[in-house]
Amino acid sequence: MARAFCMLKHRIQRYFLTGLLTWLPLVITVWVLIWLLGLIDSIFVRIVEQLGRFLPAVVAFSNLVHGIPGIGVLVLGAVILLTGLMVANIVGQWWVRQWGRLFSRIPVFRSVYSSVKQVADTLFSGSGKAFSKALLVQYPRQGSWSVGFFTGAPSGEVSSHLSEEHVSVFIPTTPNPTSGFFLIVPRSDVIELRMSVDEALKYIISMGVVAPHEPAVLPREQGDLSPRS
Repeated sequence: MARAFCMLKHRIQRYFLTGLLTWLPLVITVWVLIWLLGLIDSIFVRIVEQLGRFLPAVVAFSNLVHGIPGIGVLVLGAVILLTGLMVANIVGQWWVRQWGRLFSRIPVFRSVYSSVKQVADTLFSGSGKAFSKALLVQYPRQGSWSVGFFTGAPSGEVSSHLSEEHVSVFIPTTPNPTSGFFLIVPRSDVIELRMSVDEALKYIISMGVVAPHEPAVLPREQGDLSPRS
């Protein structure tokens, strides 16, 4: 009788965990999407309210779309699309250059704007190699390994103080990969992983639970971490 009860208890626990693992990813995904939609909508509403103080016509538009879920996402997507269409020609590029020159003259704003623009151009440029490879680096101490991403190679004054070839590596934190640590390490101390960037990111976010299908490494001499010219 006791044995049968233990078997029944074990099966109930197994079925419960199976059901939990089935629903948990879906629930978390829906919750994150709803949170993002609410965040974008709230930002959109605040912007419209501020513009309504100077443009009365915006108030009527705000009253018309107020309470519609996802309106902020739709408007944001439309604005980004229209901006891309306008900037894709010579006239639009000229306006972007004038825009950049104007921002570069504002003392505090220019530092933030130029840094963010340079990072965005590097990440979204088709010719760039930033975040294109997953690496294995000894961090935070010798013998302790962390998964990071290749972001480039040191240049300028930094490279002049380095005696051998180095690479720039970003090591994200877990489970929140939006923050992390920036390291400049010798090329010889880095192991290039065969896993894709997406697989490495899943591996980091899951804290090692979701392992890549084929966790293999390339020989160090075959890895190409040199920046494109």
